[in-house]
Amino acid sequence: MQLYNTLSAEERAQLIDEAGKERLTLSFYAYAKIEDPKKFRNELFIAWNALDALGRIYVAHEGINAQMSVPADQFKAFRDTLEFYDFMKGIRLNVAVEQDDHSFLKLTIKVRHKIVADGLNDETFDVTNKGIHLKAQEFNNLLEDPNTIVVDFRNHYESEVGHFEGAITPDVENFRESLPIINEQLQDFKEDKNLLMYCTGGIRCEKASAYFKHQGFKNVFQLEGGIIEYTRQIKEENIESKFIGKNFVFDHRLGERITDDIISQCHQCGKPCDNHTNCANDACHLLFIQCDECKATMENTCSTECLEIIHLPREEQVALRKGLQVGNKVFRKGKSEALKFKNSGDLSTQTLAKATTVETTDIRQKIKVKKVLIGKGEHYYSKSKIAQFLIENKELSIGDKVLISGPTTGEKEITITEIFANGGPCEMAKVGDQITFELPFKVRLSDKLYKIIEPSEKA
Repeated sequence: MQLYNTLSAEERAQLIDEAGKERLTLSFYAYAKIEDPKKFRNELFIAWNALDALGRIYVAHEGINAQMSVPADQFKAFRDTLEFYDFMKGIRLNVAVEQDDHSFLKLTIKVRHKIVADGLNDETFDVTNKGIHLKAQEFNNLLEDPNTIVVDFRNHYESEVGHFEGAITPDVENFRESLPIINEQLQDFKEDKNLLMYCTGGIRCEKASAYFKHQGFKNVFQLEGGIIEYTRQIKEENIESKFIGKNFVFDHRLGERITDDIISQCHQCGKPCDNHTNCANDACHLLFIQCDECKATMENTCSTECLEIIHLPREEQVALRKGLQVGNKVFRKGKSEALKFKNSGDLSTQTLAKATTVETTDIRQKIKVKKVLIGKGEHYYSKSKIAQFLIENKELSIGDKVLISGPTTGEKEITITEIFANGGPCEMAKVGDQITFELPFKVRLSDKLYKIIEPSEKA
């Protein structure tokens, strides 16, 4: 009985090309009580291997989480294999916006402790007591409510290239890190705020919404089917997209474009870019954003050290990584000192200085002047009342008017009279600079920094 792959990725890709058949990339999940995950895993492998279904699937006592590639002409047969199990009858399959016959080249089904690692050991936590599901238009409507806080429950490398307008985007490596961070930030809003959340396909928010209900939050909502289903609905129903940029996906494509906005930058040169790559050094495999020019110059590597290594003889490369826990380094998700234009979130070595601001006013009503998004909030030092922002788009000069906006902060306008960039005073902050200045109100991760453009100015 075959319960493992017998073909390499290269051999599988060749067979797919020779077959010339359309394939569908899709994802789905279900929380359920599975008594014997190993037996369940083996049953799925036998059924799906017979259909030439490929993908990466996790099963656990709490359910199943799958990202897959299925031959289009076997789609009905594939759905029938799901319908065999009561808890997957009528399950929603999130079909990808962009199709790629090579999105997955192996069938990998792993038994895990949990399908979404959450770091929780609370036996009273009920993952099925979830928040209210919202369709695309309902989600957009609640986004417009000033009483709403929206949270992105994906990781930093996902939200960096695309997210919903005004969302809190935690600088985290994994889902379990985000739960306590968001819970701490939102303790004051359990009773009176709408807590609106989203992720790629819905599985993380399904658990997060149940967690926050368990923590006592009263008004908890989640985007049904995640960004993938949202994108399908806005296209079919001609709904305005409140999501900007690209949706990160976990197959070799690494992203599906939702809007033309490019909200991130090349981690090596700072040029606007939202294309991820994996470092070509097999002892590194760092996931980072790299533009075409840097890709050509650096030959798909993240640093000069890795560039040198890939030109060594193969035997020397293998010898260099011998004994290293290389597997733990794979997909370190862009946290590296070698990446000049990627903010690591580590502020321990930052030198902070005060700058003064004037004319602080609350302007929660929409302003009529033009505003250009130039940066995002990174930190607020409560004792010294110093705010830190990362400049991601355009320069900021002394005398500029800026708008600080966020779901909790509201909208506040100030005039910059001093700028401290990367710890020192300057006349103008450039793209990639970390700036600090004194503010009488708290800055949050969800806050955005806009430059206000007067009618006579050019954006």
